[in-house]
Amino acid sequence: MLNIFARASVSRVTDPIGAALVRAGLTPNAMTLIGTAGAIACSLAFFPNGMLLAGTFTVWGFVMLDLLDGAMARAKGSTPFGAVLDATCDRLVDGALFAAIAWWAFTVDDNPRTAAAALLCLVFAQVISYVKARAEASGFGDAANGGLIERAERLIIALVGTGLQGLGLPFAVEVSQWLLAVLSAITLLQRVVAVSRAAKGASL
Repeated sequence: MLNIFARASVSRVTDPIGAALVRAGLTPNAMTLIGTAGAIACSLAFFPNGMLLAGTFTVWGFVMLDLLDGAMARAKGSTPFGAVLDATCDRLVDGALFAAIAWWAFTVDDNPRTAAAALLCLVFAQVISYVKARAEASGFGDAANGGLIERAERLIIALVGTGLQGLGLPFAVEVSQWLLAVLSAITLLQRVVAVSRAAKGASL
């Protein structure tokens, strides 16, 4: 949803930066790999050790590089491999983040409810993205776009929860994870229904 409303505004800021990085010799794929490695490393280093604030800010910083690799791709020209690499790395970061939150919930917070919600969010994040990829492969990619929760909203909700709990607000992670799990389930249903309708329309 944020992609619809914020993309143009964000691009006005990131596109000049992306063009400058390309002129400096950095490639979009290199930026993707840097952001991915950093986000995964910080997720697994900080959250399972109870360092919620450090994890929140460092992961968020590396995730922001994802905006720059898109801007760089627009400046340099995107490639099919670059798109596959970007999508693959996004899934790895999502998996590492929610696995790390579940790990924290089990070992530090001793809260199986939060861990269960985080694991649900991990599964939903992967399946929501898979539905879009499979729909695109079947020729119904436009139908699977959008939905209530996309990756940007997923990361915002998750990291706001960890950040607030890191600042001392109890149950912030649990509330954010269950909220995200419910919204993700709705998004998955939205995408499956949209693709089903598109498939039926194509067969008429």
